[in-house]
Amino acid sequence: MLRRHYFTALLLLVALTGRAQSLPILSQNPASLHWYRLTTPHFRVLYPRGFDSTAQRTANRLESLYEPASASLGKQPRPISVLLQNQTTNSNGFVTLFPRRSEFYAVAPQDPGLSGTLNWLDLLAVHEYRHVVQNDKALQGYGRVLYTLLGSVGLEFPLQTVPDWFAEGDAVSNETLLSNSGRGRIPNFDLGMRANLLAGKQFDYPKAVGGSFRDNVPNHYVLGYFMTTYLKRSFGPDVWSRVLNRNYRRWPFPFAFSASIKDETGLRTEDLYRKTMDDLTETWQKQQERLVITPATTFPVSAEKQQLPRPVFTNYQHPQFLTDSTVLCVKSGLGDTPRLVILGKDQQEKQKFVQGFTNDPGLLSATSAKACWIEYGYDPRWGQRIYSNIRLLDLKTGKVTRLTHRARYTVAALSPDNTKLVVVDNTDRYMVRLLILDAKTGRILKALPNPDNEFYQHPRWYEDSKTLSVIALKDGRKTIQRVDSESGMHANLLPSVNENISNPQPWGKYVLYNSPRSGIDNLYAVDVTSKQVFQITSRPLAAYHVAVSPSGTRLAFDDFSATGYRIADMPLNPADWKPVTEPAQEQPLRYFGALPKLEPGGALGRRILSSDSAASTTTTYTSSRFRRLPNVINVYSWGPTVASTGQALSVGLTSQDLLSTTQIGVGYTYNQSERVGNAYALLSYQGLFPILDLSFQHGTRSTSLYIDRALPLDSLRTDRWQYDQLTAGFRVPLQLTNSKYIQGISLAAYYNYLHVTGYDLPFRYVSDVGSQGSVNALTYGISYSRLLRQSKRDVAPRWGQSLSATYRNTPFGGRLNAEQWGVQANVYFPGLAKHHSLRLRGGYQQQAQGTYQFSAIVFYPRGQLYIADDQIKAGSVEYRLPIADTHWSLGRWLYVQRIKANGFYDMAQGQSSVEIRDIFGRLRGYETQRRMYQTAGLDVSFVFNALRLRTPFEAGFRTIYNVTTHQWLVQPLVIDIGF
Repeated sequence: MLRRHYFTALLLLVALTGRAQSLPILSQNPASLHWYRLTTPHFRVLYPRGFDSTAQRTANRLESLYEPASASLGKQPRPISVLLQNQTTNSNGFVTLFPRRSEFYAVAPQDPGLSGTLNWLDLLAVHEYRHVVQNDKALQGYGRVLYTLLGSVGLEFPLQTVPDWFAEGDAVSNETLLSNSGRGRIPNFDLGMRANLLAGKQFDYPKAVGGSFRDNVPNHYVLGYFMTTYLKRSFGPDVWSRVLNRNYRRWPFPFAFSASIKDETGLRTEDLYRKTMDDLTETWQKQQERLVITPATTFPVSAEKQQLPRPVFTNYQHPQFLTDSTVLCVKSGLGDTPRLVILGKDQQEKQKFVQGFTNDPGLLSATSAKACWIEYGYDPRWGQRIYSNIRLLDLKTGKVTRLTHRARYTVAALSPDNTKLVVVDNTDRYMVRLLILDAKTGRILKALPNPDNEFYQHPRWYEDSKTLSVIALKDGRKTIQRVDSESGMHANLLPSVNENISNPQPWGKYVLYNSPRSGIDNLYAVDVTSKQVFQITSRPLAAYHVAVSPSGTRLAFDDFSATGYRIADMPLNPADWKPVTEPAQEQPLRYFGALPKLEPGGALGRRILSSDSAASTTTTYTSSRFRRLPNVINVYSWGPTVASTGQALSVGLTSQDLLSTTQIGVGYTYNQSERVGNAYALLSYQGLFPILDLSFQHGTRSTSLYIDRALPLDSLRTDRWQYDQLTAGFRVPLQLTNSKYIQGISLAAYYNYLHVTGYDLPFRYVSDVGSQGSVNALTYGISYSRLLRQSKRDVAPRWGQSLSATYRNTPFGGRLNAEQWGVQANVYFPGLAKHHSLRLRGGYQQQAQGTYQFSAIVFYPRGQLYIADDQIKAGSVEYRLPIADTHWSLGRWLYVQRIKANGFYDMAQGQSSVEIRDIFGRLRGYETQRRMYQTAGLDVSFVFNALRLRTPFEAGFRTIYNVTTHQWLVQPLVIDIGF
């Protein structure tokens, strides 16, 4: 699902490598988890103990899809490792080059708009493996040369010439054409694009790629799917193979991909986008002309407006009736993190509770007394272990309870009598079951049998608080099941077909549900006695998540438009429903047209993915233990790299094992500014509770200083000297997030030894070792932060606190001695308007007088050179705000999304004890010297996209007035850092 580009991480890694600092923190599994592997002709599948049958099935699926999934790109990739992660409840997957591997998160999502009717691991296999094919397609022309010279870093360079909308769009096309499901067949997938085009919002290409802080711009999956599909329909299913061949064999200038499309088809990228949007608009307008719309009214809301009457994209979803005239629902959007609000026909919107990090923000269950939903729960240390727990809100008292801990529940529904919960439990063996819980304690009352391991979605209670209605998926077919929660007996209410039904809601003798059978998601109902199916709504774009009022006279649902979801309601009258006479069939053909028949490998892929689970494992592969130590070395890049400053050139090797426990870097760095170099070696082992770091450098440095003891300073001398530096220590990063606040704490302790030889200058900077030989130092640090989760439109946290403390000393004796400690704190407050933020910052640092001096711990006023006083007190006030959300384009080169500002005032007070000497140099005593520095300024920055890249950058300028010296200073500002 996620195609990761690591240029930023690589630049950071190179910079860290050159300075022998600690390496990035990776996400690991618990150290106690034992791993195994299966080796097939083209894959190495790694999996945890107890996951054998799922690993065998996945290995067979991958091997069988090897040829059909790569056929239309004309490239059969090299063998690759695939990791099956079973400790998380986050449904995802990715392919990366650093190191080269793919990871599948083995827990199926509740979102029917993502998985459709496919088995989750099948979907990952057909989608993610397409990324592997795309990556290896770059192994031609200059891409092969760069890979030979640099490894994965070299291969990433040609891949950066290809926009990520192609990568994800082509993968979505692959999952659609090689299966009977896939997102290209799911109306919810194109909902945002359809709404915009039908509302006359055909954004220009830069906005479609770069996004917006105001409007709903469909992501690169949606954009890419339609653009890649249009070109396939127009120029053949292998057109992208031809385009990529051209792209990787030409000089890699910024718009090489567009030029390659033009050479092959006569269309530039912008032309392709415009033709695709025009074609989609015509297709969807014809669809609208055939509709007879079901009338409905919407609840009044308080959605944010940027400029009247231009609303910011805001969603109100999943209504739950509290009374006949009020509903509880989930509000979210560009300017709002998920929160529960109450809407009423005759009352203003009322906020009830701000949620934390929900597993699926759209899923909510409520009665008139209580509401429940699922939030992620994070293991403090192991980033790959993510739980899903139940939150229960008492609507009358406002009390919130975390009902479960360390659970793996992905959806929960509260019984009408508030005594029980039904949950979908996802085990770490890729098994699914329905559990009945006590609503007061969270205790498991009953586990319902599921011998065929059917996948369950969206369970709901009947009014008797005993019977359940649930979606069951098996072998690519769905049905609605009626389940007795006491006996476990179940019965199908619909035939099992390839129909992406969802969200059943029992009411009387009916079960209401969602279905895309007409080509648009709408509400349907089945009579549980006669099995007759009825269509309830015919809305222009979609209708989801039906809820019935307490009196049974009205129903509410999610209704969509270009400005977001709104809660609509209408009378509940079965006599108005339209009987569905034809049997459920395959979903109507969608935008891909005849491509399933034309796609190379399409027919074979559909035959493979439509086979049942039992037939999926045709070959039994030999399993063996995969141990960390023998596989600790996994070199994925080599050769020269340039640091982000452009002042350092490194040549070396980088290694990271497949389980993300060990990072190693060795090489040589040349510093162009000093014209010297150093050899380095880095090791970070992260498989234990503390992260263990070790680094060593051996090299040459250059120092220039004036040796005059009095003015005028005209005796500048330069000396080159050698050094050896050893750093060893540990870090313990802890993730403590369990609410709307992002919380974490980190502990660290490091030993540093620096030995210098060949230093011949008579003096040294107090922060250098110089001729004193060596320094042995210890550093201890602790930091804590608790920051309110931000929406996209927020410029900074609107509430939060952070605190850090550092202590350094030289306890081992020697000619150099020093001691330093300091603390720094930040407090964030809401600003005057919704997305503004005020930050107060304070710090204190004390450094004992000695023969050596450590670098600063606390911040210093912007625009003022650092003076290392014995004591420093520092403070700062800054106010951040958005100025304007723009959609400015400068040809193909620049797209400006937003203008931001930050006003600040910084101050620092330093105090030092200074020696007083007579004219003969004899010490006469000490005096206290105080310094005060104050600066004020304004940052103006622009959030923009360059060269049609989707990743935004931020740059601008900083204007500083030095209150102390009465001087003005203007600095460039890049990524909010002045230099």
